[in-house]
Amino acid sequence: MNTNDYDILREVKTDSEAVFDGALLHVRLDKVRLPNGAPAGRELIRHVGAVAVVPLLDDGRVIVERQFRYPIDAVITEIPAGKLDSKQEDRLEAAKRELREETGYTADNWQSIGDFHPAAAYSDENITLYLATGLNKGEQQLDADEFLLVKAVPLKELVEDVVSGRITDGKTQAAILKTALIKGITL
Repeated sequence: MNTNDYDILREVKTDSEAVFDGALLHVRLDKVRLPNGAPAGRELIRHVGAVAVVPLLDDGRVIVERQFRYPIDAVITEIPAGKLDSKQEDRLEAAKRELREETGYTADNWQSIGDFHPAAAYSDENITLYLATGLNKGEQQLDADEFLLVKAVPLKELVEDVVSGRITDGKTQAAILKTALIKGITL
């Protein structure tokens, strides 16, 4: 099937209203026409976009972060990531910035490993995932409101943590499993 074959599933926006405009999220209430012609409402969150990085050391360990996440009231394991400064920002440059700021590392080699939509049912957020190798240690440059611990964990252990449910962050799950496939790591 080609993409046009799915046009029978498309919903068409007929109206849109801003509900909330914040620093990070923009909430909209759209009215749409369903494929059968019936009207419906869609609440959605507009997001500028983000990047996430799997920083892989030469010895097979990955640089990860432990960070408190207020919405779920928990400290979780994540890969370095951050939002774009604007929709026009170059995603690779943003990934390089986030890796350097959050971990202190820079990388000689960068590979895009795909895009990730964390909540396509209600948000247009798109996170581009990268694999970074040839790492060079430097100094963290955390934002004033950023508090995290950085550590190196074997890729295979992270895969086990994803499969067991110890890593619950979606972007980290996807990126770790993709990296494991690229590197031939199995359970």
